[in-house]
Amino acid sequence: MHEPHLELTTAQPEMTAVLAPDGARYDVGPSKGRSNAASAPGVAEVPWSEGAPGTEGGVVRAADEAALYRVARRRARQDVQRKERVDVRYSSDEKTAIRAEARRLGLAGAHLVGAIVLAHLDGDLTLPGQRTATDDLIDELASLRMQVARIGTNVNQIAHRLNNGGDPHPVEAAVLAEAGRVVALVKQAATAIDTAADVAATQHRAA
Repeated sequence: MHEPHLELTTAQPEMTAVLAPDGARYDVGPSKGRSNAASAPGVAEVPWSEGAPGTEGGVVRAADEAALYRVARRRARQDVQRKERVDVRYSSDEKTAIRAEARRLGLAGAHLVGAIVLAHLDGDLTLPGQRTATDDLIDELASLRMQVARIGTNVNQIAHRLNNGGDPHPVEAAVLAEAGRVVALVKQAATAIDTAADVAATQHRAA
């Protein structure tokens, strides 16, 4: 007998944030980049990671991408507006390159330039080639979590399809049960990755 709304009981992982060695947040949790498909009834949708960028081509190395982003985000807003200025002139090509990079990072061009200069003055400009092994480890864990989350998203889409029409099939109940098991395993894997990233960041700060 076909049951169109079989429910699976799996809890959705909560969003967590891991502090990087420089005090920035490695956000791990739901993001706007996940699938727009609605979750199947009772099947928890595993969140995507915000901690590192990704592509559709498989596991990617997040270290280089995340390094500059963290430097740019490090310069916090102040209660009193900054009024002092240092004028710098750029060529047309240089200005275009700076603005393009700032847009890609979701920042204002002036903020990007200012953050990088101040990070250099503070001796904290951790760019590719100057990074620690812990920086790479944390970024790789963030990238891995994104890949694990995609498995959960794909499984959820399968369960959603089975719960929304189609010809009755005797194995649908078994498929949905297996989907629930996979989503639960994905949640456990995501939690383990979050814990590993948190331990790495905490130990690095304490060193």
